[in-house]
Amino acid sequence: MAHSYSPFPDSKLSDLAATAQETRVVISEKQEQSLKDLLFGSVAGVAGKFVEFPFDTIKVRLQTQPLDHPIFKGPYDCFRQTVRNEGFLGLYNGLSSPLVGAMLENAVLFVGYRRAQDMLRELVAAPDQGGEPAPLSIPMLCLSGGISGVFASMVLTPVELVKCKLQVQQIGHLYTKDKAVSAPKANGIRGFYLGHFPTFLRETGGGAAWFGTYEAICRLMISREQLSAPQGKIIAQSDLTPPHLMVAGAAAGMAYNFILFPADCIKSHMQTQDVLRSHQRSANGTPLPKQGFLSTGKEIFRSEGIRGLYRGCGITVARSAPSSAIIFMTYELLSRRFA
Repeated sequence: MAHSYSPFPDSKLSDLAATAQETRVVISEKQEQSLKDLLFGSVAGVAGKFVEFPFDTIKVRLQTQPLDHPIFKGPYDCFRQTVRNEGFLGLYNGLSSPLVGAMLENAVLFVGYRRAQDMLRELVAAPDQGGEPAPLSIPMLCLSGGISGVFASMVLTPVELVKCKLQVQQIGHLYTKDKAVSAPKANGIRGFYLGHFPTFLRETGGGAAWFGTYEAICRLMISREQLSAPQGKIIAQSDLTPPHLMVAGAAAGMAYNFILFPADCIKSHMQTQDVLRSHQRSANGTPLPKQGFLSTGKEIFRSEGIRGLYRGCGITVARSAPSSAIIFMTYELLSRRFA
């Protein structure tokens, strides 16, 4: 009887088979974790969006009002005029698009964040501790957050474009629904990525600040809880209470929105300029051309100085605290419940 020849001894074949099985298990576990991150991130994003959206409407309207004759005196005046003219639901104009966007954004952020951590662990060859991956340093976690923000910006730019147009279309005679909706269609798929560069800057830097701040504060709280823990008990992040998670999440949200706020202001102007400038004409009567990132920033700075680049910053940072607190708490508790 003919015997098949193998260059490997039986013990070596067994080791190879065991390694292959372990690899399949690891891949399966990562795929399962990615699905959980997608689901938990989506649910957390929806919860946070309902809390923050009225504040976001006020922020966008403050950012995009005409530079030469502002409509609103400040956040409270914007809130008062919106409710008086459009009712309370006017604060939720354009919610459907960002609601989907919040699901996609947070799903991409949390999945990308975990995958970026896996990639960096392989690059730095961090040793395992008791079978668990060694924790990355805060700078490495910031880098992971920045990487996740790159991917989130690809999803978020079209969503924010539609949202911003819907949020400003009701303000006075300068805004018309037809122009707000038809502009992306007139430029095809490319038109939906108007303002992508400032969105990329905001999400990359913001993602680094968002996750980095959250992880840093969680570690600080773990250290403080460890001091009062019973002897022999090791405090982990899973031991932090919902209030702990909400405090860390609130700080993370404020850091995310503040760190690159001028980029967000320029983005809002770029994405609504076809509506804002529809009534303006050049010297020969033709519509004014669209402006890019630098030219938009220069125009805002010339009109109002540095203050113009931070218009709406206060209310944006304020609304980010409760929404981000809810996002991180929801994600963390879902992860624990269905681990």
